[in-house]
Amino acid sequence: MPSASSSQHRAPALSGVVLLLLQALCGSRAAMAQAVPPVAPTASASAPASTDGKAPQRVEITGATDPNTERRRSTAAKIIVGREEIERMGDSTLGEVLKRLPGVSLGGVPGRGGPPRMRGMGAGYTAILIDGQRMPPGFSLDSIAPDQIERIEILRAPTAELTARGVAGIINVIMREDFRRKANEFRFGAGMEDNRRLGGGGSWNYAGQNETLGYNLSAASTLQHQGDESFGHVLGANAAGLTTLEQFSHTLTDSRRANLFLNGRLQFRLAPGNTLDLQPFANFSRGRNQGSTVLDQTIARASSLLPEPYALANFSGHNDNSMGRLGGTWNRTLGDGGRLQLRFGARLAHSTSQTQREEYPSASIVNGAVTGPVSRLKLEDGSVRDSSLDLNGKYSLLLAERHSVAMGWDLESGRRIDRKITTENGAQTLTDFGDTLQARTLRLAAFAQDEWDWSKDFSFYFGLRWEGIQTRSDAPLGAAGSTSNTASNTPTSNTTPSTTEVHSRSSVLTPLAHMVWKLPDAPRDQVRLSLTRSYKSPTTAQLIARPSISNLYPDTTKPNQPTSPDRAGNALLKPELAWGLDLAFEHYLDAGGLLSTNLFVRKIDNLIRTVRTLETVSWADAPRWVARPQNIGGAVSAGLELEAKFRAQDLWATDWPLSLRSNLSLMASRVDGVPGPNNRLDQQPRYTTNLGADWPLKSMPLTLGGNLNFTPSFVIQQLDSQLYRQGVKRVIDGYALWRISPEASLRLSVANASARDYSTGSTLTLADDSTQSQDTLNRSYTTVSLRAELRF
Repeated sequence: MPSASSSQHRAPALSGVVLLLLQALCGSRAAMAQAVPPVAPTASASAPASTDGKAPQRVEITGATDPNTERRRSTAAKIIVGREEIERMGDSTLGEVLKRLPGVSLGGVPGRGGPPRMRGMGAGYTAILIDGQRMPPGFSLDSIAPDQIERIEILRAPTAELTARGVAGIINVIMREDFRRKANEFRFGAGMEDNRRLGGGGSWNYAGQNETLGYNLSAASTLQHQGDESFGHVLGANAAGLTTLEQFSHTLTDSRRANLFLNGRLQFRLAPGNTLDLQPFANFSRGRNQGSTVLDQTIARASSLLPEPYALANFSGHNDNSMGRLGGTWNRTLGDGGRLQLRFGARLAHSTSQTQREEYPSASIVNGAVTGPVSRLKLEDGSVRDSSLDLNGKYSLLLAERHSVAMGWDLESGRRIDRKITTENGAQTLTDFGDTLQARTLRLAAFAQDEWDWSKDFSFYFGLRWEGIQTRSDAPLGAAGSTSNTASNTPTSNTTPSTTEVHSRSSVLTPLAHMVWKLPDAPRDQVRLSLTRSYKSPTTAQLIARPSISNLYPDTTKPNQPTSPDRAGNALLKPELAWGLDLAFEHYLDAGGLLSTNLFVRKIDNLIRTVRTLETVSWADAPRWVARPQNIGGAVSAGLELEAKFRAQDLWATDWPLSLRSNLSLMASRVDGVPGPNNRLDQQPRYTTNLGADWPLKSMPLTLGGNLNFTPSFVIQQLDSQLYRQGVKRVIDGYALWRISPEASLRLSVANASARDYSTGSTLTLADDSTQSQDTLNRSYTTVSLRAELRF
């Protein structure tokens, strides 16, 4: 597999040097900054603080609020991403917007989006909220069109009101809510991937208000056509270094997807101090894919234990997804100066999928064409139905002009029905485990918080949140435990298939504290400190997942290989608990510039990691390698986040209208009980960095801009015997914005201009000192799109 060259590591050096120099300049320019009149803050009563407990201070805002101003006022450390930044690069997915923010990275192939990771920690450590509410398991932020988003709030530490489940942080997406002016916005365009796959879409947003109603309605539709190509290599060797297994694979996939997004926000003014907001939200998508894999097993072809799995596999599938949610918020101002807020919501999500896989042996392939019968025909038919009801309440009271308290509760009840039928060569598999799995969850939380602006220079926040989660499911007997950690559940039925009720209950009490100190001799400088307790609970799938048989080794009368294990859940998982410390220094420049340094530490207990072990299982006649999640001990993660956004004239004597933005996140971690080196949190790089610029030309109504996103190659020692590696990820994006008039513009975007190949791999060392490694190289592609934007 190709390795990263030294030139690939020079890209982040420029960004890091720029940031470090700017941090040094911050101190030397402090005196100059004092001479510049600071941006006059509006009264605290005009700053809504949904996470800060200041609801009694909210009044209707008639002017736009700068994201940096909101960030500066907030007691809890957070980053605000407004409409201007969301629109800047013309991104087609929300993930592409998030990857440029400090400490945020995406998993997966460049240009394909993926789950966001804050501070290099897995997706489960980052709480994803929509309008402050949790979404169903498996929900992807990429299923929301960026045009429908008003702003994004990145909280570096949890708050009592939102959730304590964000160990790494919280991403809160606020849907469009602007009622201030009556306006229509239309956006439509088309794009091309790899010079041959066409896609496109459009969006519409309509907003306005009258004396009794404010409204914002939006709709978006996209058509995507994408291709994927990957090369795989599996290599096995005995203790003496002799190769015992070698496989080469080449996979081509072609996929198409159609998406429709609908969103609205209606605000009814029932009476003075009495409002009702309704937020309907729906999305629908339909996807189709087809492809093939050619497999060449050059060694161990004749082995009775390691027969050639197949020579050619053709696969196809389709899936349909829909989700609808209706949320509501009722706010009432009380006579004692207090404020009562009730929030309610109902959500229903449904998805169906069907896949077909045909495998052919070498004897059926002549000169690349299929001439013989199929050796294996696998069909999967699945559906998931997820529903929930939630009801939340909060009472807040303004004790003094700058002192407020709030308390409240959250209640959420959910149900998930997961159905899956798998057949091979006409016979249904895993019949002992049934085809339907039902799970019910109940979440209850109570919180209290106190926020006090002690003086004009110092404010603090104390919060306490208790949260309990209960999960019950009817799982097939034997699907919940493992040979090393067996659940002590009692069967609830004597029918076939046998089932057992899996019951998991966890609760945690989390204190949280935030502080902001504005330096008295430097009005543009402030220091932040946060001490928090947070947690990550196991997902329903981790607790009760049915076994999933290896595609390469589906014959359960024979063993599989550790590089291609079966997968199953573990009902005995405990939630991960974490203590967190965040310390930040922020320096605000004139005209919206910012220099920031943030230090973070997380101490995690009951770390969950997927472990591959050789087990005697109920679904096979031979021992099988099985991958299950397990609690393996504790871990510590720490890092430094540097951020700089400024205009060139803020620091140098120049008339260039150039705006620069840069961030560098340095990360380190250590997992207890796993030998070093590289015993870090799973898939956490040593650093990530971004370097971007925007240049509005003076001679014409044209703005040019671009961004470099860079993640270096790294190696992770996941367990004593398990190693993970990932290659360099470098993504270059660019755009050109031509303003035809104040109401019309054209935006040309180039995503993933560098189109670098992306490599991942793993190595497993077995008890007899033999090894098996697996490496995959994925191609990435450049997408060019042109979009028209109209406002009137």
